[in-house]
Amino acid sequence: MQSLRLPLSDCLDAAVTAAHAGAAILQSYAHNRAELVIDKKMRNDLVSQADREAEEAVIEILRERTPQLGIVAEESGGQTSGIATWYIDPLDGTTNFLHGIPQYAVSIALIAHAGAVITGDTPLEHDTPVIGVIYDPNREELFTAMYEVGAWLNERRINCSQTETLSESVVATGFPFRDFSFAEQYMPTLDYAINNTRGVRRLGAAALDLAWVACGRYDGYWEMGLAPWDVAAGAVIVREAGGICEDIHHRDPWPIKGYVYAGNVHTAPALDAMIQPHLIQK
Repeated sequence: MQSLRLPLSDCLDAAVTAAHAGAAILQSYAHNRAELVIDKKMRNDLVSQADREAEEAVIEILRERTPQLGIVAEESGGQTSGIATWYIDPLDGTTNFLHGIPQYAVSIALIAHAGAVITGDTPLEHDTPVIGVIYDPNREELFTAMYEVGAWLNERRINCSQTETLSESVVATGFPFRDFSFAEQYMPTLDYAINNTRGVRRLGAAALDLAWVACGRYDGYWEMGLAPWDVAAGAVIVREAGGICEDIHHRDPWPIKGYVYAGNVHTAPALDAMIQPHLIQK
């Protein structure tokens, strides 16, 4: 019978190793972008062999080190299984990467399923992000987090900002770029943020947006229409940095459907209040 207890330290070590392996492949292609074979999955949704080969490297390590866990990856798919599932984005910020913009990362998260035992003897009541690794190879910044232990940038413990109001906040977001069906809900929130914050940034890599909330560079972040692997690692990193990262619709225990807001204990509720009046309930 499979144990329901997750060895988080071993899982974190495996994810860090896998992230470095994936990033090494990305960087090997970074200066030869013209030679990349690029496919279009849908409008403004691109994939190259750099994405695919990096994902293969990540999966190979995770399967070897944690064969009992499920895997869901952006390019190759997969399914949840076992007591926990890896969510992998081998290249978050593909458009940036393909245009030579050095704002992209490898993102790996472990989601423990309801019933798994993490600390003590009490099983989790619902699916929970428990390991997050986001590696930015251009800055050589490794963001990591472990459930109920903390979050780090390289060797340094990190925390969300202490900013108390949106008027004093720099916030990040992502515009509709692939799915425009939610633009009617999103655009009023952008208008509000432009007029009621210190500044709005859109750099095109959701994982790094969340990581930068966790280390206090941004005071908050919101976006709609993402995928689970875009936000899984960032969710646990923000939470372990003392922040809030939740589903905009308040239906899921983490933003698995890609509608996410995040910030510190002051700014996250303010962002939530900004967003809620414009949501169309389905």
